Amino acid sequence: MQILITGASGFLGHHLCQRLTQQGHDLVALNARMADLTHQGSLDSFNDRRYDLIFHLAAWTQAGDFCLYHAGEQWIINQQINTNVLAWWQQYQPQARLISIGTSCSYAPEDELVEEHYLRGLPIDSLFTYAMTKRMLYAGQLALHRQFGLQYLCLVPSTLYGAGYHMDGRQMHFIFDLIRKIIHARRTGEPVVLWGDGYQRRELILVDDFVSIMLHLVETQNNDLINIGAGEEFPIRHFAQLICEHVGYDFAAIQFDTSRYVGARSKCLRIDKLRRLVPDLHLTPLEEGLARTIDWFETAYDHKGD
Repeated sequence: MQILITGASGFLGHHLCQRLTQQGHDLVALNARMADLTHQGSLDSFNDRRYDLIFHLAAWTQAGDFCLYHAGEQWIINQQINTNVLAWWQQYQPQARLISIGTSCSYAPEDELVEEHYLRGLPIDSLFTYAMTKRMLYAGQLALHRQFGLQYLCLVPSTLYGAGYHMDGRQMHFIFDLIRKIIHARRTGEPVVLWGDGYQRRELILVDDFVSIMLHLVETQNNDLINIGAGEEFPIRHFAQLICEHVGYDFAAIQFDTSRYVGARSKCLRIDKLRRLVPDLHLTPLEEGLARTIDWFETAYDHKGD
């Protein structure tokens, strides 16, 4: 198939491109240097072919407290990116199906994180702008489907982890930051200070599992929004204990700073729909996936240097 991917150099994009290349598809894998999606017409130069699929992964955000300090920029930049991609899709590539990535942050914290609630209520305040731009992306897909019959799929992941995460100075998602801090402390003797009390809960899904499920759903589902997660969450302390056991660090030495930003206290996707659609769903056990991720991180840490 002819496939175009935005955000191809990101964590998910890198793994998706690898898998699609292995499957023999013809890819146009875009990053920000190849196409500045904030500019109208930035995709026009890629109209030399008719695409079967468009994977829209590009977004302007970072983990941690980034959203607290860039709310206005996030609204403008992400709205520009999404509007330009949707407009190009409708005008030049209407035969293609557009697969977008949503965010669990779009769900209102007081609601169950189930698909019919995606556009209901208000997202958590600290992530409000980013969450609303993802809702608007989904609303755009719905609108173009209703008026022009364009075909879409919106997939909402829990936090992705695995090998190949960026180590370029950007803020890291919590699980990679945990690994980084604990490995650094074991090697240097510096203390590990984690934000919050450690009882905030999170859900993880291995990026390889996510890509497999995503491609299965692309083959079998259409015009829908589907959560993709593990369906269970654990306290930050549990993840930290597993990392400590794997790398040989004393968990009791970890300090918790309850004055720091922690985001949502709990964030676990309901995956009943996914289990119905993929009845033989198999996910890598957390202990196995985390061990593989830590081993990769240790090697990448050595290459990068302290």
